[in-house]
Amino acid sequence: MVRIGQEDDDEYETTAVEFLDGSNGHHQNIPALVVQGLIIPERKVSEGVLIKSISVVWREIARMLAKDWELASQLTPTQWEEMVAGAYEQTGYKVVLTPRSGDHGRDIIATSTGIGSVKILGSVKKYAHGHRVDAEACRSLLGVLSADQKASKGIITTTSDFAPQIRTDPSIAPFLPTRLELMNGIDLQKWLSDLTSK
Repeated sequence: MVRIGQEDDDEYETTAVEFLDGSNGHHQNIPALVVQGLIIPERKVSEGVLIKSISVVWREIARMLAKDWELASQLTPTQWEEMVAGAYEQTGYKVVLTPRSGDHGRDIIATSTGIGSVKILGSVKKYAHGHRVDAEACRSLLGVLSADQKASKGIITTTSDFAPQIRTDPSIAPFLPTRLELMNGIDLQKWLSDLTSK
């Protein structure tokens, strides 16, 4: 289990992370860490906060999640947004983490420039096992995409899964996978595993 406590500070959240052995509830030989979030911000921009890099704690949590997905439920929705934003950053994107409110349906904006430039609008859903992302969430992100003429595609990332038949829904299927991509918990765990094995 990963225990996380937060304190609001003027500009950044202070996050304390305590690692426990999931099998027997005993503390691992890793001390509790106090950091300024899971990502390291560079500066505020009009759409949110530009990410400079990930923190050491991001990498450790990603490594632990790659081995034991049961730990996923211990992170808050905001921390999951930071985990996914950090994964985009590690993949080579320039990443903006949007504010918690007034984000216009986007949690993350990830861009790459040069040949094959893309702008991804990311939506992160931290759901418990068995609580699935529904078609309405997909349609909502498609609406956000249509309003942003510079956006290439949207990606909904969830710690859980998507509702049955969502990939065959007539209002969603035509957009998969080039305009809308669905990343479930299994895919997310593999992505984190790939990033931490580099």
